[in-house]
Amino acid sequence: MNTRMLPRELSISWLREMYQNNVWSPEEVVNEIINRAAEDAEMNIWITPPSMKMIQPYLDRLKLLDKGQAPLWGIPFAIKDNIDLAHVPTTAGCPDFEYTPTEHATVVERLIEAGAIPVGKANLDQFATGLVGVRSPYGETKNALRGELISGGSSSGSAVAVARGHAAFALGTDTAGSGRVPAALNRLVGYKPTLGAWSTKGVVPACAGLDCVSVLAHSLEDALAVDAVARGVDHANPWSRSFPAPTPALPRKIYLPKEPLNFFGTFANEYSQAWDLAVERLKKLGIPVEYTDTSKLSQTSALLYDGPFVAERWAGLGDFVEAHPGSALPVTERILRSGATTDYSAASLFKAWHTLQAHKLEVRSWLADAVLILPTCAGTWTLQEVRNNPITANSAMGLYTNHCNLLDLCAVAVPAEDAAPNTPFGITMFALAENEALICGAAACFADSSANLAGVDLTTELKPVSRDMVPVAVCGLHMRGYPLEKQMKEFGARFVRDAATAAKYQMIKLPTDPAKPGLIRKEQGGASIRLELWEMPTDRFGAFAAAIPAPLGIGKIELLDGVEVPGFICEAYAAAEAVDITSYGGWRNAVEAV
Repeated sequence: MNTRMLPRELSISWLREMYQNNVWSPEEVVNEIINRAAEDAEMNIWITPPSMKMIQPYLDRLKLLDKGQAPLWGIPFAIKDNIDLAHVPTTAGCPDFEYTPTEHATVVERLIEAGAIPVGKANLDQFATGLVGVRSPYGETKNALRGELISGGSSSGSAVAVARGHAAFALGTDTAGSGRVPAALNRLVGYKPTLGAWSTKGVVPACAGLDCVSVLAHSLEDALAVDAVARGVDHANPWSRSFPAPTPALPRKIYLPKEPLNFFGTFANEYSQAWDLAVERLKKLGIPVEYTDTSKLSQTSALLYDGPFVAERWAGLGDFVEAHPGSALPVTERILRSGATTDYSAASLFKAWHTLQAHKLEVRSWLADAVLILPTCAGTWTLQEVRNNPITANSAMGLYTNHCNLLDLCAVAVPAEDAAPNTPFGITMFALAENEALICGAAACFADSSANLAGVDLTTELKPVSRDMVPVAVCGLHMRGYPLEKQMKEFGARFVRDAATAAKYQMIKLPTDPAKPGLIRKEQGGASIRLELWEMPTDRFGAFAAAIPAPLGIGKIELLDGVEVPGFICEAYAAAEAVDITSYGGWRNAVEAV
């Protein structure tokens, strides 16, 4: 095996195929990753770099896992070094802060349980305080494509590790853009789920009430595969909230800023032109575009670093800074200490809070079924430019990102056309907390990658069910591309759109030939399952339902939007002799994983 043939762009689907066909083994992939990390050592990607000593226990564990029950089996991933990996030091980018946890952060635990392989702890802007990727005593992380440019931060090492082929995906954190900015500057997708959808237990806090674990990957498909495993309520985490996994859907409208945008840096003109090209591309998606005043977003952003909310950073790290003088970088300590100023009182905090609530209300009024799209970054800098002007350069990077978590929005950063050769440019799509499906659908449509999203057909997502027809939710062999699709058509049925159940269902794999799934409603502990919505003539529906063999049948299925429709269900007794495949989120994913 010539290990040099391993592609730089590692994807989950490619690795699955290679493992399934015995072309590559996880051990061989890891060995190549270790070699790549050594070759790229001067790029300052890692704090704890990949080593076989650290990774071997996770490779050994794969032998105990059933590939069919481990959706991320053998997939290598990087971990930002403010997220705990058991028995490996966590530094948060500060040597004197270092501690060695005895257990994994919740999201890391979930990924490992799904078969993913942690390969190392990635560099970051110290204490996740920065958007440039240079504020680390472990070295300035260089951009994956142009070494003289910044990598972006604070999840700098996480982004460059993925872009350089050291991992298929990486965990970052994103409080004010720390996952999206480095994704954009290294031509990656940066997915920032809704606050609380992923647990932050085991994450060193920056602003605990606004912190979010995020994922950086080469595609939205890979990001959503990680999301399907990492998402879920953590009762040990006070910031955890319940939000179902998103099923991509198109928004009713795209909002763009009506006011002129500000671009900065050496490539300001190129970035402006790249934004114009992205706008023209957005207008061709077939989704209505409307321009709106986004000036309130900058007012919201100012609350984070120019108002009393910055005190939350001091609340989390002030005791350490006071007890360890000189341990933090001067620029980091300056930012942290700004939260300790007597200029901010309890009254000023409540005033800011009330202002923020008014901004949230305004945003909810116009973003209910739409996505807002902005440049992820309005420019970039050389490493030397940031050294010369660290505060101003860093602040500029958050121009279009800082507002997100304050307003309780979800976001996904996706690549657009490069601004200049090897100088990536990207856009970010924002939606309300409960509307992650809309940013996923719009992003997939923009990237022309809807065919890779587990069969989601975005062109039909909004088509309504016709009158005099019965909606039928199908989740297995009757879906498009499977053997019994022809039976649907024989009964006069036609496909309407992709959909998903409410987060109340278990999916099992029945011991039949051929194998087929069963959908069982759960009183608690269920998940959202992807399926298809068809429509069938009313006068044919009765005969169709009567022909379905036990333990399957037709019952009412609750969809993600709360609507109940007739669809395939399974008797609960069948679960005793079946395999639970709920974690795959749908039959297509389960079949592809085998």
